[in-house]
Amino acid sequence: MIKVIITGAYGMMGKNIFSVINNKENIEVVAGVDKFNDGSLPFPVYDKLSNVEEKADVVIDFSNPALLDDLLSYAKETKTALVIGTTGFDEEQKAKIKEASKECPIFFTYNMSLGINLLVNLAKKAVQVLGDDFDIEIIEAHHNQKIDAPSGTALMLADAISEEFDKPKKYEYDRHSKREKRTKDEIGLHAVRGGTIVGEHQILFAGRDENITLSHSARSKEVFAVGAVNAAIFMAGKENGLYDMSGVIE
Repeated sequence: MIKVIITGAYGMMGKNIFSVINNKENIEVVAGVDKFNDGSLPFPVYDKLSNVEEKADVVIDFSNPALLDDLLSYAKETKTALVIGTTGFDEEQKAKIKEASKECPIFFTYNMSLGINLLVNLAKKAVQVLGDDFDIEIIEAHHNQKIDAPSGTALMLADAISEEFDKPKKYEYDRHSKREKRTKDEIGLHAVRGGTIVGEHQILFAGRDENITLSHSARSKEVFAVGAVNAAIFMAGKENGLYDMSGVIE
């Protein structure tokens, strides 16, 4: 039985993760971490990860970037595997995650959806076929409460596409202040914010007289919970290192 601690246990993602785990036979939640605790969850919830008494195989984290240092310290000290689903990390924090993975196993991706990670692979294949003859634009849409833009997933898609070219592409986020033609060495990224959109991503390959669009639409946050739980099962017993969804969807 794989034992899991959920950080951000009372958040929307925390509750979705518990619901997914509760319907599986080979994995269970032994504890949670959250500053809020009304006693409604059927497992002990602590205010700090360092206070957790239960032993676990994996910590699934959907909390806050500000708590990263505590999360990494706990994982390194206890040699517990991490599945990091929190978004909004800056470059310094991403470097800390990479460095910590030398001392404990860490699963880190910008998006836990299996579909999005399949979209990454399809986009890379499209670049291999289409080459440099098509202009590439990425359009993402999220709910009106999302703070960062463009989304981490949009940047993940752009990075994966850029890696397929001999020379990295430059990212163009805003054209309203420029009066010049689009260049061939750029990827445009566009953010839409409104309503309760869970997450939509489109990759447009615009060529001469033909367009190709790859897209993914998340209809509920449960798709991310399913991916996180699959990642936790994948990470149980793994050696130190940095892992991502490519290992899960192989």
